[in-house]
Amino acid sequence: MRLHDFLEFHARERPDVDFAVMGDRRLTYAEADSRANQLANAFIEAGLRKGDRFAYLSKNSLEYPIVYFAASKAGVAPVPLNYRLAPPEWAYIVNDSQSKMLLSSGEYMEGIDGIRGELETVGRYVAVDGDGGSGWEGFRGWVDGQPDSRPDREVDDHDDLYQMYTSGTTGRPKGAVLAHQAVTTHMAQVSQMLSIDSGDRNLIIAPLYHAAAAVTAFTVVCAGATLVIQEEFVPPDVVQALSEGNIAHTTMVPAMIQACLVLVPDVAERNYDTLKGILYGASPIAEQTLRRAMEVFKCDFIQAYGMTELTAVATVLSPSDHQRALESKPELLLSAGRPAVGTAIRIVDEDDNDVPNGTIGEIIVKGPQVMRGYWNLPDETDEALRGGWMHTGDAGVVDDEGFVYIQDRVKDMIVSGGENVYPRVVEDVLFTHPAVADCAVIGVPDPQWGETVKAVVVLREWATATAEEIMDFCRGKLGGFERPTSVDFVADLPRNATGKVLKRVLREPYWEGHGRRVAGV
Repeated sequence: MRLHDFLEFHARERPDVDFAVMGDRRLTYAEADSRANQLANAFIEAGLRKGDRFAYLSKNSLEYPIVYFAASKAGVAPVPLNYRLAPPEWAYIVNDSQSKMLLSSGEYMEGIDGIRGELETVGRYVAVDGDGGSGWEGFRGWVDGQPDSRPDREVDDHDDLYQMYTSGTTGRPKGAVLAHQAVTTHMAQVSQMLSIDSGDRNLIIAPLYHAAAAVTAFTVVCAGATLVIQEEFVPPDVVQALSEGNIAHTTMVPAMIQACLVLVPDVAERNYDTLKGILYGASPIAEQTLRRAMEVFKCDFIQAYGMTELTAVATVLSPSDHQRALESKPELLLSAGRPAVGTAIRIVDEDDNDVPNGTIGEIIVKGPQVMRGYWNLPDETDEALRGGWMHTGDAGVVDDEGFVYIQDRVKDMIVSGGENVYPRVVEDVLFTHPAVADCAVIGVPDPQWGETVKAVVVLREWATATAEEIMDFCRGKLGGFERPTSVDFVADLPRNATGKVLKRVLREPYWEGHGRRVAGV
């Protein structure tokens, strides 16, 4: 099936149900389908051929999901841009994707104007809010005159649906190409996790340029339910929506959950009776944060582990797994769960041989949700998909029940005196220190050992601690080669939009002129 098949079905069967709500604006399914048809016809009228790319730059909006569905109808592939990137980073992605058009909201138009001379393939610039301006065409004027019937263009489920760029935590982002078939099949996989009903209201706060938010939104539409969209993450607004907006589900990264718990004073006093479930993932969550969230929100929690190259999800820690963890097996809260329906997981060594349960290796994945490949990177595609398995670059172990435990990025592994140190193992210990609010562990150069362990720590507001105290705390809890030999204290950690710590940014000052031995930086 194709993505737009779901929108068209519900526009026919429940035309007056809300498709999406944002503030005081709303679109029914019938209106959303009509608007997607107009935009699809506008893409075709603009000369975009089947398979062409266009870039889209905006915070969350009522138009954002319409862009995905319109592109699906027109057979063109959106390249959603991370609005938190700098203009030169936008330029790289636009040029790499060979985007023919660029659509931008008003607040980013000036940044785009500053790099226009660098954009090699863009022939048309559209302002998605307002009337445009010098060199910009207004969105409404461009779309409103188009017919609201589905365009006459053949699109099948093997065609490209979108091209989404990886977060680039270890280098230049790569364009992961996802076909309709991979995404629509994955929507069925995600449906098994979320159990969305047609009457549910589902809060979208993660940015829709990201795989997790986009696929969650598509799955909501698959069920004929309603998207409740917030422009960006503002903790008081999120808590208010969860407690007062009849919200059934939402998706957050751990940093968002923690912010809601810490920055909203009355979060624990509110009522969340309509909230059925919170899906979280994209980065590790501290056990105490998860336990506190489960106490406060009193709903199902579902963890998902995955990546853009897998459409979104590879493994799931289900609500029943969470409950079992609370009752009898607390170590499950550190797990990323078991493979999603229709998905196979292996843990392998550097030669792609399976390692025994309990042994650390690279996580590789096979399933219908795997990307077609990296755009214009045949060698990197062959390497990532060798043997028909997606090589995630994540280090992990699997236990005898099939639960996967993420240890770290393979490329973040520290090699100290010939011993492998997985930063996540050290970080899990540091998080148990009462003064530590956040932390990251990196390898830094050492003339004797090659690398030694450095902890970068954010203290809680009320807390004090010395480097010596932090290092002593790890004695008896970690092996000698695993313990930090130095500690830096910072106000916050650099993170990308999904909450992943940018360890390459933390490492750079220490490795300048040294040349890190572990590949990937």
